[in-house]
Amino acid sequence: MKVLVTGFKGQLGYDVVKELDKRGITSCGVDIDDFDITDAGQTLDFIKNYDPCVVVHCAAYTAVDRAEDDVDTCRRVNAEGTKNLCLAAKAVDAKFIYISTDYVYPGNGDEPYEVTDATAPLSVYGKTKLEGENYVREILEKYFIIRTSWVFGKNGNNFVKTMLRLGKELESLTVVCDQVGSPTYTPDLAVLICDMLMTENYGIYHGTNEGFCSWAEFAAEIMTQANLGAKIIPVTTAEYKPSKASRPTNSRLSKKCLVENGFNRLPPWTDALARYLKEIDVN
Repeated sequence: MKVLVTGFKGQLGYDVVKELDKRGITSCGVDIDDFDITDAGQTLDFIKNYDPCVVVHCAAYTAVDRAEDDVDTCRRVNAEGTKNLCLAAKAVDAKFIYISTDYVYPGNGDEPYEVTDATAPLSVYGKTKLEGENYVREILEKYFIIRTSWVFGKNGNNFVKTMLRLGKELESLTVVCDQVGSPTYTPDLAVLICDMLMTENYGIYHGTNEGFCSWAEFAAEIMTQANLGAKIIPVTTAEYKPSKASRPTNSRLSKKCLVENGFNRLPPWTDALARYLKEIDVN
């Protein structure tokens, strides 16, 4: 088996390749230096030449606020780039795993979203990721779509690293308390992805660490586990500084579909955070 992983320089792509290596599965991690997914010809040539059994598509335009002003680039990467990869994967009859997001949902209410619930993204980022999902479903039959949220890992910038830096510099931090979701540790998500690609249980899934929290609760747990003294001051989204893109207040995702199809749920997010802090030598 050969697996092609896009977005290798990002948090998730990096850990997917690490997990594949751990399992003795041949892989090729690629990024913009290798080929441009927005170029259909380049994409098809590279994938035909490598001839993978599976394509794991982790690459994405994820600058949520910047996307509101940079709509064309965001759409080229998240929608057209995904379309190009789907067509190339179809040409070599490869399975396809697309990493999507909680931002495809409207983010209202307080119940966890099921994979069958209606999508209604609020932002350009969410809309283009949903367009990518639609291309996957239109073009391919052998696909997995994994919607995830609040990702953190060693290889990149994320909320945890920001809180650790600010927690050392400041005595108090204001953090939003009315946006609720699940932090997701990329090595844990990588395990799920690698479990999935060995099967033919195709479909749409949610993949996040277990448990829900607000950003303020997440920040407080980071301070506790990292032994930092900065006080977390909870504020509502309305009280916080305005951002260009609307954020979902409810990012809770149900993992019922994982269990129904024989996949393991990810560990609790608090446990994942402890392992992450150890990985980056905080404690």
